Amino acid sequence: MADSSPSASNHDLTGRRVLVMGLGRFGGGVGAARYAAQHGAEVLVTDMAAPETLEASVEALDGFPVRFRLGEHREEDFRAADVLIVNPAVDPRGNRYLAEAREAGAQITSEIRLLAQRIPPGVMTVGITGSAGKSTVTAMIGHALSRQAPDRRIHVGGNLGGSLLEQVDGFASRDIVVLELSSFMLEGLTLDAWSPRVAVVTNLAPNHLDRHGTFEAYVAAKQAITRHQANDGVAVLGTDAASWPTRGEKILIRSAPNDLRLFLPGEHNRLNAALAKAAGEAALGTSWPADVLEGFHGLPHRLQFVCEHESVRYYNDSKSTTPESAMLGMASFPRNRVHVILGGYDKGADLAEMGRFAADHCRGLYAIGQTGSVIAEAARGNGPADVVACQTLTEAVCQLHRVLAPDQIVLLSPGCASWDQFENFEQRGAKFIEAVLACTGEGS
Repeated sequence: MADSSPSASNHDLTGRRVLVMGLGRFGGGVGAARYAAQHGAEVLVTDMAAPETLEASVEALDGFPVRFRLGEHREEDFRAADVLIVNPAVDPRGNRYLAEAREAGAQITSEIRLLAQRIPPGVMTVGITGSAGKSTVTAMIGHALSRQAPDRRIHVGGNLGGSLLEQVDGFASRDIVVLELSSFMLEGLTLDAWSPRVAVVTNLAPNHLDRHGTFEAYVAAKQAITRHQANDGVAVLGTDAASWPTRGEKILIRSAPNDLRLFLPGEHNRLNAALAKAAGEAALGTSWPADVLEGFHGLPHRLQFVCEHESVRYYNDSKSTTPESAMLGMASFPRNRVHVILGGYDKGADLAEMGRFAADHCRGLYAIGQTGSVIAEAARGNGPADVVACQTLTEAVCQLHRVLAPDQIVLLSPGCASWDQFENFEQRGAKFIEAVLACTGEGS
């Protein structure tokens, strides 16, 4: 997103015509619209999605002086805007509406940029990015900080969902702000030369290449999280980012301590916990006990335990939208015990390695969605797993339910985005849980 960094003088939104582009369903557009309205702006929200799909977000703005333009964008709205707040999911490349606003002289920004610009000096900021695990690490840090610093207010947000923008006016110097930051968010934040005081990078693998074009461009966007740190900043880095240049202290996390105690399955979650522990210790300047994350039971759709039925355990890992995260999910359980569901929307990633890994590690592979045939083809002949081509998620659950034996695992870890059959990964995970509970009878 090309835009000049806004100065302190135009932070004031009073009387300005603010256009929110992309209301969305996860709170960012809602938070930006509410904040702008509360600060005296004339607010118009525009979204290409049909009004019925945005009903909950529209209801969240009930009572605020906000106008809506849903189901379409109009160029005249963009030409009339003083400030354009763009949803990070909007691809700026060749976008004629952004071009219209820019040509008309609008200040172009985003909800996360508005937040970062308004965080008061002295507030501790912790930012987390990576190709996989960033949501879990963000939640882990928030959980542990609440336990270790009960006298301080902890604010957790960013890409994790919701908006902290409405709270920012009340932030105080002893508060800690923990933000999950996507590559799209970081593209904008680099325009403001903003990086968090403590930066965490979980790992790096090709992702969102349909937007960034190349892996190198994707990594360059991620590097904004450390690029503008001051000398007193701390970078907590996984091995994939070990060579990143940093200005302040660098802490490399190559493995998890043996004494670290954790409820969640998987060695990758132990590594997530080690990153979270190091970041939290850096934020507070204290050491933490080995059991600081023992009470953390994970996030929905991230290796979420669904139920156990006749000694078979079911896990919902719908947030797994990259091949790397799917392989980590499968590797969290013993070989030849997992029946995995893979596939979904094609984001341009190479899916062959994931298919081969599943064939070798799993007992059954159930391929669904737009990428299902590619994954199934890569898997066949590369291991002992039964490979079953399915059209839908519900069909896959029904198919595998017929062949299960005690002590086996059923895992939804698609390795692909959900947009071919679902609105988002949450809807996909909910459908999986619904199908599992129906098949097992555990939901009755």
